[in-house]
Amino acid sequence: MMKNIPLSSTELGNLWQAYQEKSMALHVLERFIKNSNDEQIQAILQSAQDIETKNTNAIKAVFQNEGVAIPVAFTEKDVDNNAPRLFDDNFHLMFVRLYGKILIGLYALHSGMSYREDIYNLYHDFTSDSQRIYNEATQCLLKKGVLVRPPSVPMPKEVEFVKDTSYTGGLNPFGKKRVLNTVEIGLVYQALEANITGTQLMAGFAQVAENPDVKQYFQRGKELAEKQVSIMSDFLVKSDLQAPSTWTGIVSDSTVSPFSDKLMMYMTNLLSMFGMGNNSVGAAFSFRSDLLLQMGKILANTFDFAKDGGKIIIKHGWMEEPPQAADRTKLSRGQNK
Repeated sequence: MMKNIPLSSTELGNLWQAYQEKSMALHVLERFIKNSNDEQIQAILQSAQDIETKNTNAIKAVFQNEGVAIPVAFTEKDVDNNAPRLFDDNFHLMFVRLYGKILIGLYALHSGMSYREDIYNLYHDFTSDSQRIYNEATQCLLKKGVLVRPPSVPMPKEVEFVKDTSYTGGLNPFGKKRVLNTVEIGLVYQALEANITGTQLMAGFAQVAENPDVKQYFQRGKELAEKQVSIMSDFLVKSDLQAPSTWTGIVSDSTVSPFSDKLMMYMTNLLSMFGMGNNSVGAAFSFRSDLLLQMGKILANTFDFAKDGGKIIIKHGWMEEPPQAADRTKLSRGQNK
């Protein structure tokens, strides 16, 4: 530990955020493992839980050494161990795969915001762990035939250059649109995968949520994800490419929630943040103007959805406040808070 160098504000904030995510994941994985009937999937879930336990303890150790209050995050009160099974094993693993993908992206961002070597090395280890779980989940799902690979295209035999600006066209309904290029296919496919999983997750959450406003919010999330799946699938189909299956597992008929509304809202918020990041990248790297426009619209809709989710979280008193900068104006008035 670098005792003479305090955590920077960005390092503290990122570790605080990571602790929240891992606290949530540990309780979700606990339930998934308990309800698992597939030995191979259960082994991956157990490995993910072991990793998250280890990494949560690593963050907690940093906080304790720095004199930082340990966040409340999520507790046993956020899980009902007696609730019936809500999702099947295939969905459990699809979610863990998506969660691993989210963490890989977050850790890349966080490591680039780290200045202390020990904190950078922490994220290096976290990234390696997340990549391993992501790969194990991916290979298992492929073998089971649940996960479908992105479509293949002919391998280019020679280099070509864009000859005119019609390459970026797409908004004219009477104009001819070129087929998607492989960069665009990848962006569309990743958005599809995330929203297909999101549709199932929102369907399950809407079914079991206790608070009426939370239940309504999850139903809105399901409809938003379904709309995004329809839009992105249409782009692939019109380029004569196969869209992925919209089936990623089974939601049971249980109406008893295994998780608190607080935990489910936080998980939904995390997925919304991931969706906004994906759509921002998609808009930035899309050459066809109609795809760029749709990515921008989806980004705006997801932003509105996430903003309204934040209001619900605050309304119910579920939002734990991140570490703050000192308010010099209040301090000058003799106010500590």
